[in-house]
Amino acid sequence: MTVAVCTLSHSPLFGINDPGPETLAEVNAALDEVRDFVKRFDPEITIVFGPDHYNGVFYDMMPAFCIGSAARSVGDWGTEPGPLPVDRAAARTLVAAVLDAGLDVAQSEEMHVDHGISQPLEFIFGPGYENPVVPIFINAVGLPLGPMERVRLLGEAVGREVSSWNKRVLIIGSGGLSHDPPVPRLEEASPEVIERLIDGRNPSPELRAERERRVIEAGKAHAAGDSPFQEINPGYDTLVMDTLAAGDVTATDGWANDWMEKEGGHSAHEIRTWVASYAALSTTGDYTVTNRWYWPVQEWMTGFGIMTAISKES
Repeated sequence: MTVAVCTLSHSPLFGINDPGPETLAEVNAALDEVRDFVKRFDPEITIVFGPDHYNGVFYDMMPAFCIGSAARSVGDWGTEPGPLPVDRAAARTLVAAVLDAGLDVAQSEEMHVDHGISQPLEFIFGPGYENPVVPIFINAVGLPLGPMERVRLLGEAVGREVSSWNKRVLIIGSGGLSHDPPVPRLEEASPEVIERLIDGRNPSPELRAERERRVIEAGKAHAAGDSPFQEINPGYDTLVMDTLAAGDVTATDGWANDWMEKEGGHSAHEIRTWVASYAALSTTGDYTVTNRWYWPVQEWMTGFGIMTAISKES
């Protein structure tokens, strides 16, 4: 048994809003190193923890956690639409294991995922990848949210199960770090937007294009210093990365939702995917962080971080 982790930010504005040649070159070089890390590890199966941004999961049924035993990408922000190569048997085994651990988790035989899950998989494996995956949705946008302890327990339940598989398992955590993008919130939305947050599947091409235009313009305004959205907070991002790199995953239990939002913005809750990933890895014993990168990218409205790690027994 061997477990490796790659946690990384995603951004719909990656490849659209230009952060400058130096930053872009550094990010691309880091992603090349991640791909080399994964290639050397040669995973037999990949578990990916990721959020959604009201493209696949809506308030008609908003679970805290959901494991997809079949899934398809909605194809937003340039990601490839269509079915993911989900290992159905592994997914169903994980559902049973998480339930046996005393955690409520939903199961989907038709999970719809957006760039929060698709983009990191394409970063690492390229479009049209065939590597077996299991997508695990962690709600990080649809308030209210549960306590961080539950996220850690989810990760640990997944980690204990995959540790018994006698396989090389790659765990991806997609999200964060500090960022405050223009994602609507139910409590403040207009009736028209509320309707879309409840059941907004299959938007027209025109509506999707208009939504994407607004996000692109928000990113440009943010980079120009003319934005109502919260600033990237490198201090928050460093705390998250330091805590997880040190193996102190239980420390995140005390991170209150309102504190994370105040420090890191409305979408800072996406660090839940990082916490779940390192909680899973921690069940194998001590681990080693093999690489770590960070950039506060104003053009992407994101504290863009990447960390890779592997269990010390590997």
